[in-house]
Amino acid sequence: MESGKEKQLEKKKKQLQSIQNKIDECEEEQKDLATNIDKLRNALATTQARQRELADNLQLRKKVQEIKNMSSEVAELQKQLGGFDIQNLERERRKLQQNQEKLKTDQNIADGRQRGYEEQITSIKKELSSDMYKGAGDKYRAQVITFRTTELANSDLEKYYRALDKAIMNYHTRKMEEINKIICELWKNTYRGNDIETIEIRSDDDEGGIMKTRRNYNYRVVMMKGDAALDMRGRCSAGQKVLASLIIRLALAETFCLNCGILALDEPTTNLDRENIESLAYALVEIIKSRSVQRNFQLVVITHDEDFVELLGRSEYVDRFFKVMKNPAGCSRLVEASVQTLHTH
Repeated sequence: MESGKEKQLEKKKKQLQSIQNKIDECEEEQKDLATNIDKLRNALATTQARQRELADNLQLRKKVQEIKNMSSEVAELQKQLGGFDIQNLERERRKLQQNQEKLKTDQNIADGRQRGYEEQITSIKKELSSDMYKGAGDKYRAQVITFRTTELANSDLEKYYRALDKAIMNYHTRKMEEINKIICELWKNTYRGNDIETIEIRSDDDEGGIMKTRRNYNYRVVMMKGDAALDMRGRCSAGQKVLASLIIRLALAETFCLNCGILALDEPTTNLDRENIESLAYALVEIIKSRSVQRNFQLVVITHDEDFVELLGRSEYVDRFFKVMKNPAGCSRLVEASVQTLHTH
């Protein structure tokens, strides 16, 4: 006590107690750590088992996928097989073998033909080397040139033919218009009936084609009344037929006979009534009047109708005519007479 050890002892006791407390704490901590270690070990064991389980699941999934793939391949193969069984496949195999044998036979036949063709080719080559076929290429080239030249010439001729045909068609159209115009004017000046206003000629092409040797037209005479047009054939009287024929002849002469001014009419008044005869005479006088400036114009009218001649003589263009009479010997002779004698007679 005198040396002060008692305080030191107390201090040490306190330190010892503190260390004991720490030891207790460390033991508690050690227990906790041991518990944690056990838990970790258990968890590790559980994790390894889970890992193995997951690996097994993964392997199972792979196998399932492989089974699906294999099932698809099997289904595809079965589809390719077409549902054939072994017997069907065997029959198909035998059939294919038969086809193979047939093809081999055809091949042998083809080989035989080929050898025959080769021999024929050799023979033809020898023939081509003869004098008869030498220069065949040059001859062929010359013939091709001739053919091509002829073809071009034919093409040009076809163009010229088309141009000529077009020109002829235009000429035909213009002349038909001119003829119908004259016919209309003559008919209106001559015909005294009310049932027909005018007549005209219409032409229908037979549609023979541009390269046909000759183009044919079907001409027909139609009579007009207002907007209606009917064929005159079978629908008009004899007098109307005669008058239409005369007027068409006069129109054709007016159109195409300018350089040949001779117009001959034989019995133009046949089947015409008096009114139409007078109108025809008036129309002929008008034609004479319009052609009076033409030096080579001459109108020849052959008729038995003295009244018609008298009607023509009333104009200043006709003053004399010729009669056909018999002489005492019984022979025909022409006697010139004056139109005035008809008036006085």
